[in-house]
Amino acid sequence: MASSTVSSTQTPSISAPAFRPRSVRLQRMLQHALIQRIDARDRAWYLRLVLAESAPTMTLNFWKMLTHVGGVTASIIIAFVPLGFAEDAYKIAAVQAAWTLGISHLIVQVIKRNVVRVRPAERVQLIAHVALPDKFSFPSGHSAAAMSVAFIHAFTFHSLAWPMLGIATIVGFSRVRVGAHYPGDVLIGQLIAIATGVLVLRLW
Repeated sequence: MASSTVSSTQTPSISAPAFRPRSVRLQRMLQHALIQRIDARDRAWYLRLVLAESAPTMTLNFWKMLTHVGGVTASIIIAFVPLGFAEDAYKIAAVQAAWTLGISHLIVQVIKRNVVRVRPAERVQLIAHVALPDKFSFPSGHSAAAMSVAFIHAFTFHSLAWPMLGIATIVGFSRVRVGAHYPGDVLIGQLIAIATGVLVLRLW
């Protein structure tokens, strides 16, 4: 049976730099040997996890459906769902989720446009299975958005906490599966969301 993932031996890298930072100082930092090793390991994991172009249509559609849960429209809708409940605590959760979503999005965009990590599809001879919203890979905005909403709502809807956090984690994983991000992009995006959520809850 053919594998639905891609191996590093099957997919050689192309001549594209890992990072194209805006500042010379940041460029020097990103050229450090440790960063380069982390990037190489991240790329290796990406090649293990990304779906091949020959993957079954049902598999592709499943992961593409999941990845859209972390999109802007879906995240905003899910963030404001508690407004439909009468309890004030639920309405507060909606506002907190919106703040967390907005702040984490701003942080992600600032980092993206300064670090300028090249998308994996540009460095590897593969085509992403979804349309890419921009050319910046690090960190993952979809992963941050999904986790921002899930993290805040988990504190209000206790019985749904683990399912929501689990779905947010899988949404992040889907960004690697569809070829949009490296695993490290996803992890940092989720950590930004959690840190922002903690800050919002503490300051509320």
